[in-house]
Amino acid sequence: MSINLKRSNAPVFWLLFGAGGMLSALVGPVLVFITGIGVPLGLLLPENTLSYTHVHALAHSWIGALFLFAVVALFFWHAGHRIYHSLHDLGLHPGAGAKLVCYGVPLLATLIAVYALASMGYS
Repeated sequence: MSINLKRSNAPVFWLLFGAGGMLSALVGPVLVFITGIGVPLGLLLPENTLSYTHVHALAHSWIGALFLFAVVALFFWHAGHRIYHSLHDLGLHPGAGAKLVCYGVPLLATLIAVYALASMGYS
């Protein structure tokens, strides 16, 4: 008795969705506090925390580049997957075009992040 199972790419998208959701839940509020409240109001952080030289130094270190890549790419994948499945919740049944947009934008953002960070070099 042989059962012919159909392969699916859904586990890959659920993995990216889950990783992005975990990262956005754990790191997102801290990033909102630092960039939106802490630095502009001068709370607990020096005024030059987000200066060009500090952010440039972060992006030039390999660990900083990895962090920036993970935040950008995984946040986009999480949002794309959530938007795609939210269309179902709204009663819309998206076709291939919606799937292309919902997963194509995160793919494009990931490729742009890779290119931008790789073109900066590391120190």
